[in-house]
Amino acid sequence: MQALTFRGAEIIEYSTVKDPQLIQPSDAVVKISMASICGSDLHVYHGRETGEDHGTVMGHEFVGVVEEVGANVTRFKKGTKVLSPFTTSCGECFYCRIGLTCRCEKGNLFGWMHNGHGLHGAQAAYIRVPMADSTLLPLSADLSEKKGLLLGDAFSTGYFSAENAGINPSGVYAVIGCGPVGLMAILAAKHLGAKTLFAVDLIDDRLSFAEKFGAIPLNPSLTSVKEQILNVTQGRGADAVMEVVGSDKSLTLAIDLIRPGGTISSVGVHTEKNFSFSPGEAYDKNLTYKSGRCPARYYAEKLLREGIPQQYAIEDIITHQFELAEGTKAYEIFDKKLDKCIKAVLIP
Repeated sequence: MQALTFRGAEIIEYSTVKDPQLIQPSDAVVKISMASICGSDLHVYHGRETGEDHGTVMGHEFVGVVEEVGANVTRFKKGTKVLSPFTTSCGECFYCRIGLTCRCEKGNLFGWMHNGHGLHGAQAAYIRVPMADSTLLPLSADLSEKKGLLLGDAFSTGYFSAENAGINPSGVYAVIGCGPVGLMAILAAKHLGAKTLFAVDLIDDRLSFAEKFGAIPLNPSLTSVKEQILNVTQGRGADAVMEVVGSDKSLTLAIDLIRPGGTISSVGVHTEKNFSFSPGEAYDKNLTYKSGRCPARYYAEKLLREGIPQQYAIEDIITHQFELAEGTKAYEIFDKKLDKCIKAVLIP
C-alpha cells in the first residue's frame, strides 16, 4: 500500500509499504477514508521527538471502514464505519477503568515506532488496530467523517483542556494558541458556560475563527494581553488559562496571566527539559497546574453519548484537503501555516 513515512527531520516520503495484517485475534484492519496531520506530528517532523524509526508510517488521526477482523473481535465487522482515538486501549486495566485510556497498560500511540516496536500510523491506505473492540468507536450516520476525525483527537483534547480549567459562567478565561486544539478548547469552554473568554494568537486568520466561536481575540504583537485581562478582572488575572501550544513561551505567558489560586490547563506537547516558570513562581501564585495527554477514547465516547459534536460546526476548522500522494506538500503547508491553513486532511 501507499503511505507517508518518516525518513528524517523534515523528510516525509510517499512510499510503498507492506499492507497491515492481523497479528492478534483482537486486531482489526481498517481501510482509511480520511486521515489528518496533527500539530504533535510536527514534533516528529522537526526531529524534536528523537527515536522514531525511519520508515514509520506517520499519523494518528483517522476514520475509515473495517476491512478485516480477528476471531475475538465482536463489536465490529467488515464494512462498519469507525472512528479512532490516537491511542489504543484495552478497556480493562486500572487506567482504562478510571477513564485514563491514554495511559492504558497495553496501549500504544499510532504512528510511533522505536527499535521496531510500536504501531505504524494512519497516513496510509490501511491501518492495523490492536484491541479493536475497546479502541474503535462506530461512526454513526449522524456524524460526518470530518466530525469523527476531530473527535478522535483535536475536539476531545480541546474539551479535556476546557474541563480541566474548571469553567464556570462567572470566570475569566484565556486560551493560548488558536490552532485546531485551541479552537476546539474555545468551543468547549463556551459549551461549558464560559462567558468571558480571551483567545491569544499571533495569526489574525486564526483569531477570526476564535471570535466566530465566541472568544475575544487578542494579538500579543498588537496589544498587551496581560493588561487587557487585568483590566477586566480588577487587576487579578485570569481564573484559568488553557495552554495548547506546548512551548516555553506559551507557558511563561500562562503563568503571567493567571491570578493567584488559578489553574493552568496545559495540553500542548512539551519537549523542553524544564518548566519555563520556577517552583517559587508557582508557589507565589498558589498555582494549580494540570497537564498531560488527553484520554481521547474516554472523551470521544463521552462526547458522543452527550451529542455534543452534532451541536457545533467543528469541521469548519478543516481548511485544506490533499490526496495522500501530496503528503509532502501538505506537511509543508500545515507546518508553515501557508494559505491560511488551520487543519489539513489527507485522502488515500
